[in-house]
Amino acid sequence: MSSIQRLRLPENHPTFGSNKVFDLFQYSPAVQAGGLLFVAGQVGIRPDGTVPESAEEQIELAFQRLGAILARRGLGFDDLVELVSYHVRIDEQLATFRAIKERCITREFPAWTILGVASLARPDLLVEIKAVAAAK
Repeated sequence: MSSIQRLRLPENHPTFGSNKVFDLFQYSPAVQAGGLLFVAGQVGIRPDGTVPESAEEQIELAFQRLGAILARRGLGFDDLVELVSYHVRIDEQLATFRAIKERCITREFPAWTILGVASLARPDLLVEIKAVAAAK
């Protein structure tokens, strides 16, 4: 038995909608290996695939998606050991990002890297969150 486990979400997942994007781009939403859960970058996309215009809603959705993946493995935000956030307009969104992050991650703070980037996978995306959690 492999010590590497790839997460597959159920079809019609209330947060993700489907596995279409994972299948199309051939990646897993998360991979568990060596006692850690590596979560692929999560963006602010609604279950129907649409992208909100506001950075605040995108950030909320990205954290919801991250939380849903952690929950599939019986984990929560307190299990995070690393968080990396990518921001297209960092100067406009960092305060909002921090406020939402502080609602989700209330203790047992992970290491956090904040990066400003020119663009993400789709031109209307403004934020992406990548994370690593300690698996149980």
